Amino acid sequence: MGTVEKISVALPPDMVALVREAVESGEYASTSEVIREALRAWKFRRKVETLEVDELRELLRQGAESGPGVDADLVFARLRAKYQTIAQ
Repeated sequence: MGTVEKISVALPPDMVALVREAVESGEYASTSEVIREALRAWKFRRKVETLEVDELRELLRQGAESGPGVDADLVFARLRAKYQTIAQ
């Protein structure tokens, strides 16, 4: 595992119970292992969220560069009128 540093973490009783349960069930060898996996999952989720934000920024940039916008109320009014005519 390389170099490790010991830290102290305070957890609420329900989380402590979950961690201990995972170790006692044999799913993990130690409480440290449970916490390391939880931190890896947290790190991964943060990376995904960052990628999603970057993708949204790119989509916004593309939209802004695609030309002038159209008033949504006008578009929906036209669509309602069109489909009302078709429904009759």
